[in-house]
Amino acid sequence: MALLQLLVGLLLASTVQSKWIVPGARWRDTKGDLVNAHAGCVTIDKESGKFWLFGEYKTQGQTEGGGVSVYSSDDLATWESHGLALKPVNDSAYISPQNIIQRPKVVYAEATDQYHMWWHADNSSYGLLLQGFATSDNIAGPYTFVNATAPLGNWSQDFGLFTDYKDGRSYSLYSNGDRKDARDVYITSFNEEVTALDEVVYRFNKFDLEAPTIIQTDKSYYALMSHKTGYRPNNVVAFRADSLSGPWSQPFMVAPRNTRTFNSQSGFTLEIKGAKKTTHLYLGDQWDSNSLWESRYIWLPMEIDDNKKTLDVVWYDVYDLNVVTGEVTPITGKAYHANEAQVNGSAFKQEANFASTGVIATGIYGNASKVTFEGIEGTGKPQWVSFYYQNTDDMGFGDQPGGTPDRIGGSWQLRRISSVIVNGDVSKIETLYQRDTHKGIILSAPLQLTLNKGANNTITVGGLFNGFDYKGADLDRIIVYPSEK
Repeated sequence: MALLQLLVGLLLASTVQSKWIVPGARWRDTKGDLVNAHAGCVTIDKESGKFWLFGEYKTQGQTEGGGVSVYSSDDLATWESHGLALKPVNDSAYISPQNIIQRPKVVYAEATDQYHMWWHADNSSYGLLLQGFATSDNIAGPYTFVNATAPLGNWSQDFGLFTDYKDGRSYSLYSNGDRKDARDVYITSFNEEVTALDEVVYRFNKFDLEAPTIIQTDKSYYALMSHKTGYRPNNVVAFRADSLSGPWSQPFMVAPRNTRTFNSQSGFTLEIKGAKKTTHLYLGDQWDSNSLWESRYIWLPMEIDDNKKTLDVVWYDVYDLNVVTGEVTPITGKAYHANEAQVNGSAFKQEANFASTGVIATGIYGNASKVTFEGIEGTGKPQWVSFYYQNTDDMGFGDQPGGTPDRIGGSWQLRRISSVIVNGDVSKIETLYQRDTHKGIILSAPLQLTLNKGANNTITVGGLFNGFDYKGADLDRIIVYPSEK
């Protein structure tokens, strides 16, 4: 294993170029298409050391049953598409376009010298609750379907997979559904071949959580799980233990309270053992139930303190991850605050003691009521801009199952959509999705914009129709980041 890690490090050192990771952005592959691999995993190829991203393939016409897509990368930021690793098969009982193929995970099985894919396999009504299994001689696939089974006779819904780096043993992680006599999460060991389940190692009894994933340190195991709120984000929690068999701690939140884990759901975690530092990554999904095919990815570093027995997901708008050294470098940008911006129409500045300058810009609506930030420095090349906002359409939403009840008889609005115009050029309108937040909680959403070189740029924010209204979210500030070299 040590020799393999050394070879991987040497290979990556010769090929990696600096690329930045931008959580919540529209990630594009090397062909310019949106990265389309949701609720999946990242597997490291045992031979090349490349990172391989697997996930649910979703399109506007088919949000379920589209198969499993696969991408490769040397740096976790630049992704090359390799198509579908697992293709749906017409008339199949388990992998047809009418089936549920969710949360795929891929692991190398040394005993068979193959790559094994496991996932939540189901029908469209979630009436089967099985685990699907497929194999391939190559990490990119194609994967051949083997079977779909009930785990030791139980039900299986949200699925995860964890491999213990100390002994190489793999484990199936799964919630067992929403029935009254279910609502548990299981850790169950695979056999040596990773072809079937062996025995239950631990049961998280009646916590009613889902989307399990485990990250390991030399001293501890941390199991992260999501509340059951459908496609709406919530406050992800973690449990800690010295052993997979427990005892496990009480659950605790992994991100600042009421940020809903920066508007994401847990899905997978990844360890990068670098030459200088070991970095642990939270690989979350930012679901968009109005357009699932355009859901985003929230990948962030985790700070783990085994002495204090804590795990915290840390937010950066933009950061550089050196996969050779393991070092994370936050990128520094320049802030422009709403208290200095220009407002027109019904937009106005309002006192807000939670805002960065005590003032927030609100009343943004359509084309008539906008906010304009002036004197912005640009490079003449594409730059990331983070818009710090508050969207009070949360309607008191919390961590209740299903994201209900709707207490005032209205419709949940997942997000507001703002228009973003650079230097008054209305022929190029960018769309900024601003998901709902708790009141008094400011989060950020990124866009990549091209500004003129110099300090005379303007960015104007208005409102676009989100299916309900033309409101834009309240703005606290924007941060403009330098162009990537």
